[in-house]
Amino acid sequence: MEILGIFDRGKTAAAATREILEGELGEVVSYSPVPDHALDQALHVSVSPVRVFVLVGGLLGCFLGFAFPIYTVLDWPMITGGKPLISIPPFVVIAFELTILLGAIGGMIGFLVLSGLPRVFGRPAPDPRFTNDMTGIAVTCARDHAAAVRACLERHEAVEIRG
Repeated sequence: MEILGIFDRGKTAAAATREILEGELGEVVSYSPVPDHALDQALHVSVSPVRVFVLVGGLLGCFLGFAFPIYTVLDWPMITGGKPLISIPPFVVIAFELTILLGAIGGMIGFLVLSGLPRVFGRPAPDPRFTNDMTGIAVTCARDHAAAVRACLERHEAVEIRG
């Protein structure tokens, strides 16, 4: 059974979430128009893994930023002024730019993959107010826990309870 609680403040939704999870009454999914750290802490959300995508993209960009120019210089050598073919300082600019570019692209790809976007199929948010000014928590629970979940949502001043 799914019960939806709609709140006008994120802190009250976080308090209700914390109580439901501590009482092991059900599983909670939250909906919020803006990031809410209190709600994240109540749901025990860990640090976003998008940073791994950025790191991998940045390291790949740095490697390619040195590998491509070195390959080019070795394949088509042009000795100018008696300078060595592989001179690191000129390649640093290319490596830096590719590090930034591939790190940003990796972050964007990580965000899209981990958030499931673009979502072509699937159900929309249970209430359109969640994209505007309200915060909601959807609790999936057993039928024998439904009364306790409703009481918890009422105690924490839910504006509306559905389900």
